[in-house]
This record gives sequence, structure tokens and C-alpha cells, in this order.
Amino acid sequence: MTFAKIAQKLALWAGSPKTFLGAIVLLVLWAVSGPFFQFNDTWQLIINTSTTIITFLMVFLIQNTQNRDTDILHLKVDELLRATKNAQNAMLGLEALDLKQLEALRKHYQAMGEDEVKGLEGLEEKNKIDLNQC
Repeated sequence: MTFAKIAQKLALWAGSPKTFLGAIVLLVLWAVSGPFFQFNDTWQLIINTSTTIITFLMVFLIQNTQNRDTDILHLKVDELLRATKNAQNAMLGLEALDLKQLEALRKHYQAMGEDEVKGLEGLEEKNKIDLNQC
């Protein structure tokens, strides 16, 4: 199995309610064992080391699954852009732009959006909807 497949299966397992419940049970068992070990340094070191190792490994697991989810989302948006006749196909290559170029593009689209919002002013009062009634 590749790392991606293993990471996805581990992420599903780690995010399950059963795993969360198991972690709670282990923490309770550790806490209850405190008096037996007289709350000594080794008793504390067990939980500190365990949580540190688990956190360290989970960072890589979460990053892998996040990267995969981001790639999937980008591909879906790319397909929507490609299939939409009025969309600017230049948006399909945004990954190649640097931060300055992205910021300039963001400002351009914000300005476009602000112009659109100005056209909507007053419309809110005419069509006022109480969203709490939905």
C-alpha cells in the first residue's frame, strides 16, 4: 500500500467516534492509575511522551489528507471553470502565480465585487427576509 492509502485509512480511523472513546478510556485509566504509582515522574512521563508521539505523527497524517482534499477541491473547481462558457480559463493556472500576482488578482476581483455590492444597496430593505424563519 502507498503512504496516501495508509494515511487515508488512518485518518478515517483516527477521526472515528470509537477512536475518540478509546482515547478517553485510556486517559481515564491513566488518571485512575495515578494513586497506584503515587503520581511519580514516570507516571507523568508516560502521558506526556504518548501524547507527544501521537501529536507528532498526526501532524503528518493531517497534512497528507489536507493536501489530498485541497487537490481534489482544486480539480473540481478547475472542471467547473472549464465547463462554464463565460468563465476565464486563465483561472485554471493560478497555482503558477507568485504571491504578488495573486494579491493583484484578488484586489481586481474585490473591486469587481464592490461594484456589484453598490448595485445591491437598497435591495436588502425591499426584500428583507428574516433568516430565523427558515
